[in-house]
Amino acid sequence: MRIAKEDVDVKMEIPGAVIRQQMDFGDATGLGMISGEYFSLSAGVDTTPLFQGLEGNSCQCPHWGFVLRGQLTTTDADGTQETVNTNDLFYWPPGHNVKVDSDAEIIMFSPQHEHSHVINHMIKMVKS
Repeated sequence: MRIAKEDVDVKMEIPGAVIRQQMDFGDATGLGMISGEYFSLSAGVDTTPLFQGLEGNSCQCPHWGFVLRGQLTTTDADGTQETVNTNDLFYWPPGHNVKVDSDAEIIMFSPQHEHSHVINHMIKMVKS
């Protein structure tokens, strides 16, 4: 399957962040359908307030991805931090928050049911 960035549905757009999600992008046996996602994020974006109310106040969805440009740092539930940079492949296990250190564009692949739950929660948090 191939899809151009501009054809991927925008699920959420707020100052400093555009989240695109292509549903039914593939089937990952044991994880169900996955979504292909393209995030454009500005330096300073921090998911911590958006994930309040989720289990552990963090994203409980795993992600596999690639950093097209920029730098991001994840913090896991135990406080472990990891920084990813331009051209890095990454895996973020469930139980993380993300802070954007410098303007970034990333591509991610995620179990769509779990990540749609997180994205919908973020949308609700922005509206409240």
